[in-house]
Amino acid sequence: MGADNPEIGTTVTAAGIATNLHEAGGGPPVLLIHGSGPGVSAWANWRLTIPHLAQRFRVVAPDMVGFGFTERPAGVAYGLDTWVGHALGVLDALGLDRADVVGNSFGGALALALTIRHPERVRRLVLMGSVGVPFPITPGLDAVWGYEPSREAMRGLLDLFAHDRSLVSDELAEMRYRASIRPGFQESFAAMFPAPRQRWVDAMASAEADIRAIAQPTLIVHGREDRVIPPANARRLFELIPDAQLHMFGRCGHWTQIEHAARFNALVSAFLGEG
Repeated sequence: MGADNPEIGTTVTAAGIATNLHEAGGGPPVLLIHGSGPGVSAWANWRLTIPHLAQRFRVVAPDMVGFGFTERPAGVAYGLDTWVGHALGVLDALGLDRADVVGNSFGGALALALTIRHPERVRRLVLMGSVGVPFPITPGLDAVWGYEPSREAMRGLLDLFAHDRSLVSDELAEMRYRASIRPGFQESFAAMFPAPRQRWVDAMASAEADIRAIAQPTLIVHGREDRVIPPANARRLFELIPDAQLHMFGRCGHWTQIEHAARFNALVSAFLGEG
């Protein structure tokens, strides 16, 4: 872990990319894939999740290419193929033949696609506030992907993410704003989701027939008051995936793992510990 910055973990080469990741604990491996907010990192997304899951599992939380402190190779084509290949590269770099995969929002779309394309590598699947099925882009998601750096814009996004506004302090907004303007961060972020942004929602979706064919036990988690990713996504995934269970949190926005951290951690730990 970085001496001055907890967001910096260890570096491995995954799919040819110098990748910043966090590892903790021992036991069955769990891969955590973060969301796509501006200035996001695996640590920012999963800081309350990693210590709890590490009590039972070997937790691996990488910064996906284009985000956080992972290398941003010149000319990289951001998209589902690149990101799924990078996630697979992380498993390969660590010698993990199979892992449970937990995906948040954008990371849910990656987790879904990874499971469909490489089913032998995924044991159980958790989708939280997930993209991955078609939906009309929300004003919230359009604002997230269209972020232009300013303290006011970041504060507005954090208010969108959290149902409980008391979680959104000026200090948090300042910290996330500063994260979003680190060298290279906004440049790569702006290159990922240029307007019109509905096409990126569509590009992150997996085919319905492929989702129906998922055999892995799947836990679907969503906040009822989510204004970024529609709760209807969770219900649709629940309809499509045969071996699925759905847990909807009330009084919860897009930050289930933060707004209801203890309950989320217990739910995921119990689900992954089955079988």
